[in-house]
Amino acid sequence: MCRTRRVYAQLIHILAGNLTNGLCSILAVEPLRRIARMRSLVLLAGLLLFTNSSNAIAVNTARDVNNYKLYAHIKLHNANEYQCLVLLWDKESRWNPRADNPKSTAYGIPQLLKLKAKDPYTQIDLGLKYIAHRYGSVCKAWSYHKRTGHY
Repeated sequence: MCRTRRVYAQLIHILAGNLTNGLCSILAVEPLRRIARMRSLVLLAGLLLFTNSSNAIAVNTARDVNNYKLYAHIKLHNANEYQCLVLLWDKESRWNPRADNPKSTAYGIPQLLKLKAKDPYTQIDLGLKYIAHRYGSVCKAWSYHKRTGHY
């Protein structure tokens, strides 16, 4: 009888140790999740602060293009509309804020006529505003572009 109690006590001790280790690892992951969430919020805040800067310079590196796309995605709040926008502006300018059409006055990421804004984020805002006003949605603008070659 004493031996079975000892076996049970050892078994309970082993189980408690495993549960404690598992609980510790779960609790250790939670601060990492909070840190990751905080980092993403800081990055987003930094991106938004940069967009409000009047001294933003148009540069076209892969990281910049990803930042432009991220900004547009945040503005749209819709994955389907975002996919249509990526296809549309890939065709128009390849997300180059300095894209210049030699056959017209179209300029920038959205290739708007007579666009004077040099800031890529302002260009995105103006492009989205134009699309919403003229077509109602980005996918309708993309559909029109597929038929005509422009929007």
